Amino acid sequence: MTPRTRLTARAKGFIGPALLAVLLGAMLGVGIFTFGYARGSAYLSNDPAACANCHVMHEQFAGWMKSSHRAAAVCNDCHAPSGFVPKYATKALNGFFHSLAFTTGRFPDDIQITARNYAVSEGACLKCHQDITDGIRAVRKHQSEVKCLGCHRNVGHAH
Repeated sequence: MTPRTRLTARAKGFIGPALLAVLLGAMLGVGIFTFGYARGSAYLSNDPAACANCHVMHEQFAGWMKSSHRAAAVCNDCHAPSGFVPKYATKALNGFFHSLAFTTGRFPDDIQITARNYAVSEGACLKCHQDITDGIRAVRKHQSEVKCLGCHRNVGHAH
């Protein structure tokens, strides 16, 4: 093998990892820029104004400001599970998908809650209002599960 052939083989072995490093660096750079531009650190707090950071949540934020829940609960109380890891795992998962939707422009005008987030909110209702929901469950023995949000769809977000 000639010195030139060895150099070419070494260069070819370097190109793949170098391209991967450049690609990962670009993705990291775009991610850091987007996190800063979108004020992503605000989402680590319990401040309800952070939830209205994007334009599609203004109606929900305004509704919460008018609701009775404003005096008792912030967004995370109803929309994030309790516990450090579950709370921040949910916030990270939602943050990723929200960012993806807003970046690509692929989200409905009338925002919809996912099944997973519906279950989190339903659990929060049952936990905070356990004295009421236990009584309802006792009376409705034929129903295996009471769905608070089935009847109280807009609770916390008065319109």
